[in-house]
Amino acid sequence: MSNFNVPKREEVSTANQAIFDNLEKAVGFVPNLYATYAHSENALANYLTLSNAKTSLSAKEKEVVNLAVSQVNNCVYCLSAHTAIGKMNGFNDDQILELRSGKASFDNKLSALAGLAKNLTENRGAASESVVQNFFNAGWTKENLVDTIVLVGDKTISNYLHKTTNVPVDFPVAQPLESLEV
Repeated sequence: MSNFNVPKREEVSTANQAIFDNLEKAVGFVPNLYATYAHSENALANYLTLSNAKTSLSAKEKEVVNLAVSQVNNCVYCLSAHTAIGKMNGFNDDQILELRSGKASFDNKLSALAGLAKNLTENRGAASESVVQNFFNAGWTKENLVDTIVLVGDKTISNYLHKTTNVPVDFPVAQPLESLEV
């Protein structure tokens, strides 16, 4: 693992300092992974623009994708962050664990979304025909498919950044799924 520092406000560009200030106001702190993006003059603003872009998926549906993708990519930072955000969007602990595994027995439509996100990530974008058909059969549209693929890419970027930098997790740490299935 690399020994990557989390830059402090005074160590980043003026533009990134302004983003830090906005994050502080909106979230109450600057998450370590967001701060890590600020090693680049442009990456933090670019990532936040992508992450906050308009989409056909609701905030709750986005968390379904974020949890499934982060599980496949085994990113403890994103699993921890999106477990907390998933709870803020109304999911309970058991539902979050199920979503991480790419299923949702409590909601057929969300199950198809989680299954697609998992399958896309596992197969590097080459989703299986049956998984895509299940997604459409559950009531999702082509627009939703495209937006889901964009979100898989969005989350994969953060997963990769954390896996490479290994900056400290500043959310309650999510347990490995394997230890919970035993």
